This record gives sequence, structure tokens and C-alpha cells, in this order.
Amino acid sequence: MSLNLDAITKAVMEAKAKAKRRRFKQTYELIIRFKDFDVKNQANRFNITITLPHPLQGKEPRVCVMATGAMVLAAKEAKADAILTREDIEKLSGNKKEIRKLANSYDYFVATPDLMVLIGRVMGQILGPRNKMPEVVQPNADIKAVIDRLKRSVRVRVKDQPQVMCKVGTEDMDPKQVAENIAAVLDEILKRVRPEQLRNVIIKLTMSSPVSVNPFISR
Repeated sequence: MSLNLDAITKAVMEAKAKAKRRRFKQTYELIIRFKDFDVKNQANRFNITITLPHPLQGKEPRVCVMATGAMVLAAKEAKADAILTREDIEKLSGNKKEIRKLANSYDYFVATPDLMVLIGRVMGQILGPRNKMPEVVQPNADIKAVIDRLKRSVRVRVKDQPQVMCKVGTEDMDPKQVAENIAAVLDEILKRVRPEQLRNVIIKLTMSSPVSVNPFISR
């Protein structure tokens, strides 16, 4: 089935019209609920990172790079939100409070291969359950491209409820851009869930009432 971008855009605009004005920048949230979907079946559970066509203006994810050698300088030039060297990671050993703080402060972690054993030993018990173990990048990788990709990505995860939720835009974005982000998420979801398993698709701003949308073109 094909996605109806016009219908999605209309729903985005309706959600914005329903939102109360606030002093902070509100975020568009996408909620997809499933039916005939057994979350106890491990085959139905997924945890994926989806790259959006348009970044969340002012609400981009924060990326921490763990690296050695030339990658440290490259990460600085690429404006990583944080950089940890081998020595930094070693200093965290046994300091669960600081590791939890780090885990809560950053959305994505990337690391060079030579640090993965150390990271697993020092931080694995905290990063693992949060699904924040680092993405491995080779020492010669274009770290700026990696950071740019992650800064316009969202994580979508099925846990103990038959639904997924994620941010797909901010109130100052063009509604069509938000709709295109929603379509990108739906495209990835529909690789894992049949269209008829979508109970409802809901779009809302932080302080707006929800708007349901049929994202498909009727035939």
C-alpha cells in the first residue's frame, strides 16, 4: 500500500492548530499502535534506528564519540557533543553514578573497535539495558557523516506494549517536512509489520490533543 503524504501533512497541520502556545519549542510525536501483534513473541520485537530526511530543528539527538588517535581530533572538528578517550573511559570504572549520568545525557554513542572490550567491561551493564551500546566505526570512517546521520535519526522500539512512539519534528518545521519524516518512519515499520496490523496512527504536538490519520492511499 502507498502512503498518502497529503493526508499525513493535513494531520500534522491539524495537530499544530490544536496545540496551545507555550514558551518552549514543542515536538511532534508519532504514536503507532498495533493489533493482532504478540509482543511476547521475540520475533515481533524490534529496536531500530531510522534516519529522517529532515533533522529535528533545535531538538537534535546528542552524540558521544569514544575514540583514540586521529579520530579524537576528527570528532572535535565534526562537533561531536562529547568525546571520551581511552583514559576517560578507564576513569569511569566503578563509577556507576557518572556512567548513568552519561547514558542519560546522550542519545547515541559511537566508538572505534579497539575500545569496545573496555567499554563493555566498564559501561556495558548500564549502556546495554538502555540499548545504547556504541555503534562501531572504523578508525578511517568519516566521523562527521556518522554524527550528521545520527543527529537526524530516531530510535523506534517495541517493548512490552504493542506500539511504538518517536519524535518526528518540531513546531517550527514546515508541515510537509514533518510529514516526510513520518513517512520515513512508517516505511521502516511496514518492513516489519503488515499494514492491516496498524490499529491507529496518531500525530500530536507536546501540548496538543492527538490527531488520528489513515496514512494510506485508498484504492
